[in-house]
Amino acid sequence: MSVVDVARWQFGITTVYHFIFVPLTIGLAPLVAGMQTAWVITGKDHWLRLTKFFGKLFLINFALGVATGIVQEFQFGMTWSEYSRFVGDVFGAPLAMEALVAFFMESTFLGLWIFGWTRLPKKVHLATIWLVAIGVNASAYFIVAANSFMQHPVGAEYNPVTGRAELTSIWKVITNPTTLAAFPHVVAGAFLTSGTFVAGVAGWWMVRKARKGEAAGLEEARTMWRPSARMGLWVIVIACLAMFITGDFQGKLMFKQQPMKMASAESLCHTETDPDFSVLTVGTHNNCDSVNHLIKVPYVLPFLAESKFDGVTLQGVKDLQLSYNEKYGVGDYRPNLFVTYWSFRAMITWMAGSILLALAGFWLTRRGRVPDQKWFGWLSLLAIATPFLGNSSGWVFTEMGRQPWVVAPNPTGDQHIRMTVQQGVSGVSAGTVLTSLIVFTLLYGALAVAWFYLMRRYVIEGPEPAKTDSPTPKMTGDDAVDKLSFAY
Repeated sequence: MSVVDVARWQFGITTVYHFIFVPLTIGLAPLVAGMQTAWVITGKDHWLRLTKFFGKLFLINFALGVATGIVQEFQFGMTWSEYSRFVGDVFGAPLAMEALVAFFMESTFLGLWIFGWTRLPKKVHLATIWLVAIGVNASAYFIVAANSFMQHPVGAEYNPVTGRAELTSIWKVITNPTTLAAFPHVVAGAFLTSGTFVAGVAGWWMVRKARKGEAAGLEEARTMWRPSARMGLWVIVIACLAMFITGDFQGKLMFKQQPMKMASAESLCHTETDPDFSVLTVGTHNNCDSVNHLIKVPYVLPFLAESKFDGVTLQGVKDLQLSYNEKYGVGDYRPNLFVTYWSFRAMITWMAGSILLALAGFWLTRRGRVPDQKWFGWLSLLAIATPFLGNSSGWVFTEMGRQPWVVAPNPTGDQHIRMTVQQGVSGVSAGTVLTSLIVFTLLYGALAVAWFYLMRRYVIEGPEPAKTDSPTPKMTGDDAVDKLSFAY
C-alpha cells in the first residue's frame, strides 16, 4: 500500500475508535446532571444512587475519550503535515478554542464534581455537573466547526505568495452553515446513544431485580430502575425525532454543497429527474453501471433533496465526474461508492435497535408495571450497541463520501481552497506510518479491553447500597478516601 492508503487507514481507525466514546460523553453528562437535579429537588435517595452509578460510568468513558482524542489530533502533524501547512491557520482556530475554552471548562468542573460531594454546598455541586455538560457540548461544537471547514471551507482566502489558506473571519468559520446543520445532528445522535445506554442498563437491572422475586428487589425495581429506564426511553424518542429532522436538513444542504457525496450515497450513475430512493442493491457499485437496484421507493429522494415529490433533477456520478474534470483538472473525483452507499443505510438501520427497545420498554412498563421477562433483559443489553454502530456508520459516510478531498471545494467560495488526500499527506515512508498504525491498533485494542472490563464490572456491581437507619460504622482512613471519591 502507498503512504496515502496507510495514512488514511490510520486516521480512519483512530477516528472511529475515538468516536465510540464521544457520543456517550456528550449525551450522558446532561442525563447525569438531570438525575442529580432530581435528587436535589426531591431529596429521594434513589436519584442520588443513580447519579453516582451512571456518573462512574461517565467518568470511565470520559477518560478514554480524552486519551484517544489527543492521539487523533497529533496525526495532523505526523501524517498530514501538508494539510496542516495549507489550512492550519484556519483549521487550528476552532481546535484551539475547543482546548482553551471547552476542554479546560469541562475538566475543571469535572474535578470539582468528583471531589466536591462533601466539600461544596449541594446546589453549587449540582452546578458543577451542569457546567461539565455544557462544556462537553461546547467542545463538540468547536470540533464539528473544524470538521465542517473541511466539508465546506468558509471564512478564509488563499494567499498565492505563501500558498496557504489564511483566516479572514473566525465568526464565519464557527457559524458555517455546515456546522449549524451538523452539530444538532451530532448532538441528537449523542442523546440517542446515552438514552439507549441508560434505558438498556436500567432495563437489565429492572428485570434482574424483578426475577429474583424478593420484596426489597421488587421495590427497588419499581422506585429506582423503572423511572431511570423510562427516562432513557423518553430520551430515545426525542432523539430519534431530532435525528430525522436534523438529518433531513443536513441532507438537503449536502445535495447543494457536495452533490457527488449524495449521488454516491444512492449509487445514482446518471443524471435523472425524480429518481427513486434505493433500499437494496446488488453489484459492485464502484463499476457504477453494474449496480442493480432491487428495491426502490418513489418520491423519497426528491423530497430528501428539495422537499418536493416531483420535478427534481439530481446529478449522477458520471456526469459530476465529467464536470469536475473540467473544473479541477483530470482525476478521479468519485468516492468509494460501495462504502458510501452502505454506510448511509447502516447509519439509518442501526437506529432500529433503539426504537425497538423504546417500543418494548414503554409497553412493558405501562401503568406502573415492572417487567420480569428475560428476553427484555437481553434486548436491553443488545440494544446498547446499536447507536454506537449507527454513529460510527454516520461518520464513515460523512468522511468517505467526501473523498478524494481532504478539503472539499466550496461551490460558491474561493476555488483555490481545496486539497485532495494525496496532496495533504506528509512526506514520510509507508513503512513509518504502518509501524505507528500497528502500534496504535495494538494499544487501542488493549484500551478497548480495559474500557469494556471496567464498564461491565461497574454495571454488574450496580449502585451503592441504599441508606438505612442503622448507625454509621466508623471509617478507617482508607475507607474515608474511598467514600469521598465514591470508588472512582
